[in-house]
Amino acid sequence: MNRLGKLIFKYRKLVVILWTTLFLLSGIYALKLPSVLGGSGFEYDGSYKEVEKIMNEDFNIPASSLILLFEKNNDATDQDFSTYIGDTLTRIREVKDVEIQQSLPQLKDNRAFAILSFSNKDQMPKNIANVRDKLKDEGSFSVGLTGRAVIEEDMNQAAQDDLVRAELIGIPIALIVLLLAFRGVIAALIPLITGFVSVVVAMGMLYFTGQKLDLSIFVLNTAPMIGLALGIDFALLFVNRFREELEMKATDNAIEKTVATSGRAILFSGFCVLLGLIGMLLIQVGVFQSVALGGIAVVFTSVLAANTFLPALLSVIGPHINKWMILKSKEEKESSWHRFARYVMKRPVVMALVAIVLLITGLLPIGDMRIAIPEADALPTSYESRTSFEKYKETFGDKDKTVVYIVASSEKEMVDSLEKLENVIQDIQADPLVSEVDSIFSATQMSAEELIAAKEIPQFTPAFEQFTNGNEGFLQVKLNAKNSSEKAKDWVRDWEKKKTDLSLKIGGESKFHQEIFDEIINKIVYSLGFILISTYIVLFIAFRSVLIPLKAILMNVVSLGCTFGIIVWLFQEGHLGFHASDIALMIPVFAFSIVFGLSMDYEVFLISRIYEIYLETGNNDKATLEGLTSTSKIITSAAAIMIVITGAFGFTGIIPVQQMGVTIALAIFIDATIVRMVLVPSLMKLLGDVNWWSPFHKQRRVKQYG
Repeated sequence: MNRLGKLIFKYRKLVVILWTTLFLLSGIYALKLPSVLGGSGFEYDGSYKEVEKIMNEDFNIPASSLILLFEKNNDATDQDFSTYIGDTLTRIREVKDVEIQQSLPQLKDNRAFAILSFSNKDQMPKNIANVRDKLKDEGSFSVGLTGRAVIEEDMNQAAQDDLVRAELIGIPIALIVLLLAFRGVIAALIPLITGFVSVVVAMGMLYFTGQKLDLSIFVLNTAPMIGLALGIDFALLFVNRFREELEMKATDNAIEKTVATSGRAILFSGFCVLLGLIGMLLIQVGVFQSVALGGIAVVFTSVLAANTFLPALLSVIGPHINKWMILKSKEEKESSWHRFARYVMKRPVVMALVAIVLLITGLLPIGDMRIAIPEADALPTSYESRTSFEKYKETFGDKDKTVVYIVASSEKEMVDSLEKLENVIQDIQADPLVSEVDSIFSATQMSAEELIAAKEIPQFTPAFEQFTNGNEGFLQVKLNAKNSSEKAKDWVRDWEKKKTDLSLKIGGESKFHQEIFDEIINKIVYSLGFILISTYIVLFIAFRSVLIPLKAILMNVVSLGCTFGIIVWLFQEGHLGFHASDIALMIPVFAFSIVFGLSMDYEVFLISRIYEIYLETGNNDKATLEGLTSTSKIITSAAAIMIVITGAFGFTGIIPVQQMGVTIALAIFIDATIVRMVLVPSLMKLLGDVNWWSPFHKQRRVKQYG
């Protein structure tokens, strides 16, 4: 790191020019990033996806469909309403590749609906735009467009709007925090510039990644959220240390020392965040893979910019970093941070107990957490696709039933295996959860024996084409359970494993939910194990201590548990103005994987300074007191910026993004206050030199750090 500092200073202008060029080129592609993002990311390569493909290719069931919801006022006549619907559908027929499944929609509670089917799923954005162009409200009548594809398209647009809104809230407040921390305009602007450069370069990289891989629309919010907060935090730490060193050294020596100390801390800190994101990659669900890749990109660029672009920029600016000061420094014999640190360390037992009680109290509601896959209700209520979908479900949906699709396969042609298919259907119908089975038998009202005799009769050909293809038979099973209920998920899981006369592949919404939940439950142990073990190893290498990494991990787990408990209270129970809703499925995984690494920033910042002083003095109490005093202000400022940047997303419209922003902000607040400022120093005081024990190092004290 010393050599890197010297090298950066020597070629400072070239490094700044290279980063400026990279920033400008990346900016062109960063603006195009939304065009390569799509879908919620809840995709898994399992039976659900396979059955969808078979339904489309073998049974001509459309790959994607939209819902038109028609409404009329009470004073309008049914005849005029039917005319309005007919005129609308006539215009819709002009759209290429569209098929209207219901030409005469049934009226119910002043509402009616029609299903529009499309064979080409890849053209859905264009199809949606074309259909919308054909829709218009007329007096007492209105029509809304909804369906999964429309909801995903609107979510993409909402994500872009939310990103702008969050930045307009977060960045000005972050600048105020930086001005209060550094008391000067130039010093305050540099972290913002560094964070912005990091995010733009990362988003440019993600554009090219999106050309090869399917990336979720949530990348558009999570990547800038993580990148901007992390980039500013890293730069804040670096600039603060550089200004300290500049008081005693020339610019070149100050840069060298800052890279060797703060740069080193940033490397370890960034690596801890990367480990959390890499752990998320183990879960083979699209949204986790997307957010992990987006996070890895911004962490990589943030660490790289903090250790190359930032020192090069500071090398060029030099002592001018302290110009344009707008606030005067208060000269105190003893800073408030020093008094606070001394207060905590004089009462380590009491302060540690207070911190632990607070954390456990916050953790209590976590047992009531309900998680769910986000659907239309993730969108703001201002979006037509959400309100139309909710009205459609309210009027025409069967809330307590769900449809499961089954593809039964035989070793020979299905027309020669109808008796086996009939046996399977009889077994399914005998299941107490099943209310109805649609198949070739229900369509023809004939038995297997009768169908075999009638298979050559032309009038039965449509039924054979609808429900059989080659060696496959198609069934629609209606269950007396909600699609996301445990009963429905257990049913599809159990039936796919059952040994029957035919091989069964199961699809439908219940299978979709079951596969996503099972993948997370099955892989989360490996993901958490990887994160915890690898983080311990990295921190052990950084601090050469057995106990400090263990304490850091345990405190992180407890503080995250406290955060989840409060999030349940806020969102699930609907307190402090938040709309009551289940916790989005990805929030616990995202929060643990992302926040676990982010909160390690403050552990690394604090312990790095304590470790540095301990190596110089060999006095644990002195090192803890001075380390806490010198880093408290900067950790508080860094945490405030992280809270502002991520918390700003709590004011956005997409519910999962809102939950994510509040979760990260709350976790950082708890971590930077209760944990880092109270619990860490208390335990450091109580454990004394045992903190630094390692079986590989008997003598820990040296006269000079670095």
